[in-house]
Amino acid sequence: MCGITGILVPPGQMDPKSLEAIGPMTSSLRHRGPDGQGLWVDRDAGIAFGHRRLAIVDLSSAGQQPMRSASGRYVITFNGEIYNFRDLRRELEARGQQFRGTGDTEVLLCAIETWGLESALGRCAGMFAFALWDLKTKTLHLARDRIGKKPLYVALAGHALVFASELKAIRCYPAFSPELDLGAAGAMLSKGWVPEHACIWRNAFKLPPGSVLSITSTDLAQVGSAASLCQRVEHWWSLAEIATKGREDPIEGSDDDVTNQLDELLRLAVRERMIADVPLGAFLSGGIDSSTVVALMQAQSRSAVRTFTIAFSEGGFDESGYAADVAKHLGTDHTELHLSPEAARQVIPELPRIWDEPFADESQIPTLLVARLARQHVTVALSGDGGDECFAGYGRHFMADRLKRQQSVPLAVRRTVATGLDLLARAARQDILDRLPLAANVRHALRSDRLNRFAGLLGARHEDELYQRLVTSPTASLTRHDQPSSIAAPKLDGLLPRVLYHDMAGYLPGDILVKLDRATMANGLEGRCPLLDHRVVEFAWRLPSDAKVRNGKGKWILRNLLRRYLPDRLIDRPKQGFDVPVGAWLRGPLRSWATDLLTEIRHDGDVLDGAKVDDCWRDHMRGQDRSRELWPALMFQAWRHEATRAPIATSSRELDMAGV
Repeated sequence: MCGITGILVPPGQMDPKSLEAIGPMTSSLRHRGPDGQGLWVDRDAGIAFGHRRLAIVDLSSAGQQPMRSASGRYVITFNGEIYNFRDLRRELEARGQQFRGTGDTEVLLCAIETWGLESALGRCAGMFAFALWDLKTKTLHLARDRIGKKPLYVALAGHALVFASELKAIRCYPAFSPELDLGAAGAMLSKGWVPEHACIWRNAFKLPPGSVLSITSTDLAQVGSAASLCQRVEHWWSLAEIATKGREDPIEGSDDDVTNQLDELLRLAVRERMIADVPLGAFLSGGIDSSTVVALMQAQSRSAVRTFTIAFSEGGFDESGYAADVAKHLGTDHTELHLSPEAARQVIPELPRIWDEPFADESQIPTLLVARLARQHVTVALSGDGGDECFAGYGRHFMADRLKRQQSVPLAVRRTVATGLDLLARAARQDILDRLPLAANVRHALRSDRLNRFAGLLGARHEDELYQRLVTSPTASLTRHDQPSSIAAPKLDGLLPRVLYHDMAGYLPGDILVKLDRATMANGLEGRCPLLDHRVVEFAWRLPSDAKVRNGKGKWILRNLLRRYLPDRLIDRPKQGFDVPVGAWLRGPLRSWATDLLTEIRHDGDVLDGAKVDDCWRDHMRGQDRSRELWPALMFQAWRHEATRAPIATSSRELDMAGV
């Protein structure tokens, strides 16, 4: 896990300083790779690569990057891990190939030389984003993993193509002009995150998951915009195709047969992700996903697995007790951090710098802090992320199953119930709910935004309308710009598969994986997700829907598998997750911070509607919970404040020191 950067300048556009920014660009990603920096420049070809190294496999100098292939034809700067590299290495050695080191990057280079780029990608199981320069054809190839676990931003800056793991590096390139994309800003204010198909800066984009962009410096001279550059992207793996084929070819067999297949597949995915030459552990919340990952780790480990959790009791959603029970049963070496509300609030000013596109999933706070805790003990941590998207773990997945059956109830009856829920939502003042002796999950269910959402779903006239309401943000827009359209999904049989596809194509890479990548890499920690192994994803799409949602509960097959490792009392409990009480904080200790940002919002006014924001703020201060709308607006403005700071100045000193 590392940070990568690069510059490609077309012929005729080179000047002596065109490639000098590669040093400062790479240095800006020091947090992603604290173990060293490497630069490679070919001035005649107009190409420069940078690499910040987080050493995980092969800690020797043989693992340093940018790395050149054995034949000398290719140079690569690589971020991520190829988990099945040992199997690939054995296959290549059987063909007579030799290796000087023990790492996965060298194996990837050899695989590309042996089989070609696309065939090599298809053989790799892993998470990655990399740049490959072909010295023979003078072609730059940019590639990204199937699910989009590792980020890769691409931009046009003057005549140059620049790329990096994070936008802060691209901003270090002098010719890059950061111009706000109002559509992307509107999407963030609606969703809380910038979608994968958008970027907060107009002249930049994210390389899509499962894709490759190949371009020569001569081709680059003909490209007029980032949009036209993006049109050159080709997919080597397609989630739409996997979903469609999976639904057409469902897995057959008894419950035990299917569970056995998943058990074997997940054991392999976990085992491959336990390969590291540095200390390794896992995040453990006590939920189904992380408990499954840890159970399979411990079942294949000769020593106690290191596990980490955050004890954060404010708001009544602390899961640390469940995590401790799971850890005790499995016999892990468990570390629990009791986090005060003040400690959690103190990280808020750091968030716009760490997530350098605006981001407003409040669970980023505990995710960042548990990553910071884990990094004190390990360098790699396995995570349960992806279980909800693969196996149906969100409330909207259960609702899709239930509400589809309720479509048989007359529309007039459903709308009458919806009206009652809407009235209850208006009366559900959050400050009163917080004082009532209610269970945390009940109090959570009675939030006005949740009641409003359920009321809207009940009023859907038909399945297509129900789908649109399930996948569309229910919060009122505080922006002056239109909300983005929903993701175009392939024709899948049934409401649940359609909603799952929407989450896997949108919410997963746009929110969940961005949250995990930035939180872990800000601390020089590698996060690995066994549940998002592409073989697991493809298996999940072949599962019948009742293997996911059964008897009103999601992730049925994961629960069935987990019963082989844990007792029922540690499995059958309500889903909770991190519930950071930002609504209460905005009325209390964050009020001064928020009011300062509100003043800026009124002054800027080009993205956010100041009058709507003020109305929302007044409602919130009166006790109605409007944090779902306010938090994205405040985090956007905090990001904007951070984004106005000048990037790191460029210098040729680091290139001179590197001897390039």
